Amino acid sequence: MLRIEFTGFSSTPSVELNEYMPGNLSLLFLLLPLLTACESIPYYSQAVRGHFALMMERRPIQQLLGDDDLDGTLKRQLLLAQSMRDFASESLKLPDNGSYRSFVPVAGEALVWSLVATEAYSIEPRQWCYPVIGCASYRGYFSLKEAQYQALKLEEEGFDVALEPVPAYSTLGWFEDPLPGTVIHWSEWQLAGLIFHELAHQRLYIPNDSAFNESFANKVQQAGVARWLSTAGDGEQFDAWELAQQRQRTVVALLLAARRELADLYASPLGQQEMEAAKTARFTQLKSDYRHLRQGWGAVGGYDDWFERKLNNARLASVATYENWVPVFDLLLARAKGDFARFYQACEKLAGMPAEQRQEEMLRLRAVADSESP
Repeated sequence: MLRIEFTGFSSTPSVELNEYMPGNLSLLFLLLPLLTACESIPYYSQAVRGHFALMMERRPIQQLLGDDDLDGTLKRQLLLAQSMRDFASESLKLPDNGSYRSFVPVAGEALVWSLVATEAYSIEPRQWCYPVIGCASYRGYFSLKEAQYQALKLEEEGFDVALEPVPAYSTLGWFEDPLPGTVIHWSEWQLAGLIFHELAHQRLYIPNDSAFNESFANKVQQAGVARWLSTAGDGEQFDAWELAQQRQRTVVALLLAARRELADLYASPLGQQEMEAAKTARFTQLKSDYRHLRQGWGAVGGYDDWFERKLNNARLASVATYENWVPVFDLLLARAKGDFARFYQACEKLAGMPAEQRQEEMLRLRAVADSESP
């Protein structure tokens, strides 16, 4: 997932950018202004600056572990992260490279900020297109101020907007992504999930299909954490993860149901005033449904902060991007009997289809998955 705030760095060593650019990628960054509209140049400029500032601050984890002055808690977390990184390649058949074998000491909740937008009466996210990776349903900003400025512009144009923090991101294998300080003190299952999810993007990624990519990575994350906790974790962590998963499933089902109802509403012949009133009423009902759902959860609801902020189409679209096709990947992993190599082969077969054919096959598999679910 790409969630985003950039907190800056204490220093920036003088390093040639080409040191971090494999092959012809350095040429790609030089040509970006020629490949895009003039108004996109500032966007790509901030992305390049932000990413390379991050890369220049990273240090190999093995080097850090040899530092006698390293904080004990940080050392334990870095050792745990490296065990997870080894597990990802050995047991989950994820890429074996230098990603998440270095550390960058970033404070705060995020590295970047993710911006998603929809039309006022649409559940479909706006697409932004980029060189190499194709189109995606979000834009990432290293500067919160710039992200907020762009969000305000879109709102003034009538869009629903979601601006979310992203604690880590994947460069899809182009670079050796570092483990950021934004996540290093997460719980065991959260840290494992982050590493597995981002490495899954390096294992398989389709240009122009964010929902496929994120749902695939989401499934690898879920299955990977279950396997990690059952073999390397402890019972208390496993119980905490299972409870979190159960709650997440119920909340996601609530959100996706609301999104389907809104799709029907926006396809109806209602006038704008009536439609706006119905839209507002449905989001009000969604908040009420959540309050009812979480009554038995105790003092900590888990999603309270998310629901306290204004709900809109864009925020539902963000959730759908990560969850819509997860049942399909559940089905494929079950058919592979938990063998990740076979699972990836089945996913790659889908990825190799033309977009329209893949969409039809995903819908067919989703129907099968729904019919087989208890």
